[in-house]
Amino acid sequence: MTALKEYERLECTGLWKETIDSQRREVFVSFGDNSLILRDTTETALSHWSLPAIERVNDGKLPAVYKPGPDALETLEIDDRIMIGAISKVNRIIEKRKPRHGRVRTYILLSIIFALGVIGFTWLPNALIQHTLSVTTQKNKVQIGESLVTEIVNLTGSPCTSTLGDSALLSFKTRVLGKINHRLLIVPDSRKKVISLPGNIHLIDKTVFEDHDTPEVAVGYLYNSLDEHKNNDPFLILIKEAKIGTLLRLLTTGKIKKETLRKHAEKILTASESQINQESLLKRFQDSRVATSPFAYALDVTGESTMILIEGDPYRKISAPLLIRDSDWISLQTICEQ
Repeated sequence: MTALKEYERLECTGLWKETIDSQRREVFVSFGDNSLILRDTTETALSHWSLPAIERVNDGKLPAVYKPGPDALETLEIDDRIMIGAISKVNRIIEKRKPRHGRVRTYILLSIIFALGVIGFTWLPNALIQHTLSVTTQKNKVQIGESLVTEIVNLTGSPCTSTLGDSALLSFKTRVLGKINHRLLIVPDSRKKVISLPGNIHLIDKTVFEDHDTPEVAVGYLYNSLDEHKNNDPFLILIKEAKIGTLLRLLTTGKIKKETLRKHAEKILTASESQINQESLLKRFQDSRVATSPFAYALDVTGESTMILIEGDPYRKISAPLLIRDSDWISLQTICEQ
């Protein structure tokens, strides 16, 4: 983007909060291709904010406070006037370059609805679901996922956070998920081991860490959630439950009513735990070079019902590669005690 070239070396410090209850952390802020990149003192990227989505929540005041979207939990404080001016200028340029398709989108949507009505009312819901699935961007899915987090944490308690725990969770995520763009949050009482939401957001119950001796158990529950949603992602589950009016509103505004999200959050929390597919999990563990026996015995202390994971453990008779440091594991086990 031409508008970014003059700022591609611009950098400043800021104060970042990952959630409402998190402590502020000093970060380095710099421009990426289409995003604002937040790094810690070790140059590790903590977050990427899409420039078109960034919002300033305190116009005219210093330090400037920004959010990466209307329903985002993160905030960033910046008092560097050059950086503040740069963000403002880039956002104005991006806004001017946005295509104005409001009327065209409306005409297309009305045409689709009319055509589907002619073909048959019974076909309409599925057609709208497929159309919604095809046109919803990853950015919108992340925004919907963050809105669901807001509703869920009203029931589970706010995500646990601490300086050492946050760093350990980042190390854990990098080790078991690589560079895939996922976000992990640990919550005090979700009643489910792992909850996967639209936008690759995963809420992990604190007991997954607190009640077990090794991090491999947490890996198993996380991989099982990813497995469950591989062919039926959380966003698809949400829109399948939605009424036609909700789908139409999502198509025209990109948003879902808070009441709809609240009901979906309650349903997620009361749903039964998913079944374990041992064959599929075994492949994930093997590809990630993680031992499977600890998770197998956590599911069944006798090992009788989890023999596939035990016998297929690539590290059954040899030492497995280090998953995370012992100090990081302790930080994860105690993150909700801070």
